[in-house]
Amino acid sequence: MSDLDLARIRATLSKGLTPLALEVEDESAHHAGHAGATSRADGGITHLRVRAVAEAFRGKSRVDRHRLVNALLSGEMAQGLHALAIEAKAPGE
Repeated sequence: MSDLDLARIRATLSKGLTPLALEVEDESAHHAGHAGATSRADGGITHLRVRAVAEAFRGKSRVDRHRLVNALLSGEMAQGLHALAIEAKAPGE
């Protein structure tokens, strides 16, 4: 079983961002054959897409928004998460 868990990832993002909307999608199966997709012997989560709307993003550049999400998920990256697609918006965007 994978150490990466979607429920835990959602909880981490929810706690760190207090989002109005949050979607976390495992896209690992879409990347079969890609080098990062084979980096986990257990077939666990390697590719994620995160869509979040949060006040925490207001006034931040796209790069800073991505840095915030990456920082929150740094533990998952260390455990084998290979790719992270991020769509980060402030309310009203």
